Formats: sequence, structure tokens, C-alpha cells
Amino acid sequence: MTDYKVQRPQGVSVAVTDLGGDGPVVVLLHGLAGSSRELLPTAKALDGYRVLLMDQRGHGLSSRIPEDLSRTAFASDVVAVLEELVPGRHATLMGQSMGAHTAFLAAAARPDLVEGLVMLEGHVGGSADPSEASGIGRYFASWPLPFKDEAAAREFLGNDPIVDAWVADFQQSDGGLIPPFDAAVMQRTIEAVHEPRWGEWEDLQVPTLAVFAEHGMFSDADKNELIRRRPGTCRVDLAGGSHDAHLDAFDQWVQTLRDWLSHDKRLASGSSGR
Repeated sequence: MTDYKVQRPQGVSVAVTDLGGDGPVVVLLHGLAGSSRELLPTAKALDGYRVLLMDQRGHGLSSRIPEDLSRTAFASDVVAVLEELVPGRHATLMGQSMGAHTAFLAAAARPDLVEGLVMLEGHVGGSADPSEASGIGRYFASWPLPFKDEAAAREFLGNDPIVDAWVADFQQSDGGLIPPFDAAVMQRTIEAVHEPRWGEWEDLQVPTLAVFAEHGMFSDADKNELIRRRPGTCRVDLAGGSHDAHLDAFDQWVQTLRDWLSHDKRLASGSSGR
């Protein structure tokens, strides 16, 4: 396991963990306010693959407050990581939530580098309600930082599976613990994700698996529209799990991912599993 910092324009650095090996390349991308740490169990379950875990800009050990939070910047970071760390190789990009959106845009922009795309609880339809993004920003801004200790953080944040991931990422500061992300950055980031990207989706040439959880954030109409607009997409619905199914439906999620990776994706992209 080797850690890297890939340097990007405007002084931004992107932290990457390379699990090594000579197998097919898989890049894992976390969701909003997450980090690569929460996808490490998924990475370790992918025996025989060379897995790269990225902290996206504004998250984890990457630059905390980058100036450019456009979707183009996020996708370009993925391309830069591929070109620097696995030059000449093709990769499968897998992302959860916001990370799925990043992976999709990177695959759409550079299909010459990408041989497969896996989207866990991700979508491209955006949101017409600006209060959704501002609500997320207000929520993160409401955290009474710094937390005195882990117990205080858990008392405020609750017991959802994502809380374990957040707490594991907390950094020590003067007076207590703080998350490795900024509330305003999270709001600006998700505002860009909420812009619909149907054009890129319909033109996407990369074999794609869309995975949804039984108790995830998308309605049946949302899921159906994603497939209707790109019928070649393989869809799998997990029997259980939340939006963070990589945490609370781990075994089912990993089996789904491994099954898809191990089969010819050009054939798999024409099927739909429910």
C-alpha cells in the first residue's frame, strides 16, 4: 500500500492510496463529505485487482478548500491520477453518490482511459430544488465544532453507519476534533452535482453498472428514468441497505461488484438485474 499526492492546478493536491498489484485497475471514489478510508474494505475485497483510492478535492487528505469546485475539476483529477499513476492502463471507475457522479463525468470525458463504470447510489438527473444543497450546507455548518472528543461527536451525529466513517476521519485541532472538510465547500460541491447531465449520460460509451439500495435516496421513477435514457446500462437493486450501502449492505454490495467486474462487461452492460 503506497500513498501519493498528485499535484493539480492552483496548488491543489489529491491524495491517493495505491494498494498495488498487477491486476486490472479499479479506482474507488467516495461520496460527499466522505473519504477514501470508508471504501478501504471494498478495496481489500477486490483480490486480483490493482485498486486506487482517491480523496476527492475538498475531502480527506486532499486540499481542504480548493478554489475550483466545478464538476470538470473533479473529473479532471481522476484523469490526472490515471495518467500519472497507471499510465497506459485502462481502468474501471467506481463511485458512491457524489463519487459516482465524478466517475461518470470522467468516463464520459475520457472513454479512452476507462473500460467500465460502476455507480453505487449515484444519478445524473440533478435537482431543481436549490434548498437541497443549501440544506446540506446548513447541516454541516450546524456541527458544534470542534467536538470535545469522539463521544461528544457521536452524541451529536447519531448512530447511522456514515457516522463511523466521519468519526474515523476526524482530525485533532486546538480544542478538539474537526472533520477534514468545510461546510461551505460541501454546499458548493453538491450544488454543481445538482445540475442535470443527461446529455453526457445518453452519449456515454463506457459499459456501466448502476447499483441502488432498497432504502437509498432515489425513487423508482428516478431509477427507471436513468435506465430509460440509456437502456444498455446494467442495473442491480440490492435487497437492503441505505444510501451508504457500501457500509450497511457490505456483503451484498461487494458480491455485486465482484460479479460484474469478473464478467465480460460488454455483455453485462446489456442486461438488467433486479
